[in-house]
Amino acid sequence: MSSTDDMNMLADRVMRAIETGDLDAIAACYEPEARIWHNFDEVAQTLGENLRTMEWIKGRLSNRKYEIIARHAFPGGYVQQHVLTGTLNSGKPFRMPACLVVQVRDGKITRLDEYLDAGQTKALALK
Repeated sequence: MSSTDDMNMLADRVMRAIETGDLDAIAACYEPEARIWHNFDEVAQTLGENLRTMEWIKGRLSNRKYEIIARHAFPGGYVQQHVLTGTLNSGKPFRMPACLVVQVRDGKITRLDEYLDAGQTKALALK
């Protein structure tokens, strides 16, 4: 996968899967050995660990939507700036800007580095 169109299709597919909470569709976008790293803890999660995080978020944030601000493909991946929005269990709106640096091989994500303000995730932990 090297064309901008192919990168955009993969990026759109993974974002839609997260929005709908389809864990199988999310997993299908990644290599089984993929790592997902976050700037706030500097830990590279396995795909399984990240899917458990996605399941946790799914139970706390409804109406998930990604507003794509910018996306730029490069050979072997893409960079994306977006804002995740949704509704917390309390009924309050949620908004979190983030940036992704994504490495892709053979049409699958091999590594995703996510940059966000961890302070904004605290609202997700409230019941």
